[in-house]
Amino acid sequence: MDWSVIAVVAIVVWGVVQLAKARAGIISDEDGNETFVGRTDERGTAEIEETRREIETLRERLHVLERIATDNNTMDARERARIAAEIEALRGPSEPSITSPPSLTADSSRKEPSQ
Repeated sequence: MDWSVIAVVAIVVWGVVQLAKARAGIISDEDGNETFVGRTDERGTAEIEETRREIETLRERLHVLERIATDNNTMDARERARIAAEIEALRGPSEPSITSPPSLTADSSRKEPSQ
């Protein structure tokens, strides 16, 4: 194979690599040190904003999960649950519960005309 063909292919490959680095936001200084500076096109900015929003959403979810994990296991939460259960037990079967809405049957929802 001719050495000139190999040299041309090597130059083309080097150019493609440099172009890919530039699109990714990687620059090189005169010493050859590469630095990531980020992408400056609109698509890159939109992706960054979308990623920031997603991270913020995940942080909010994490805070909620932390609150669920810790709040239900505190002494106050257990005491509230115990008191609520005790109140429900004292209500008896005749009184409707606050937590469940009263159910209407077909007969109780109809009023008979007075005569």
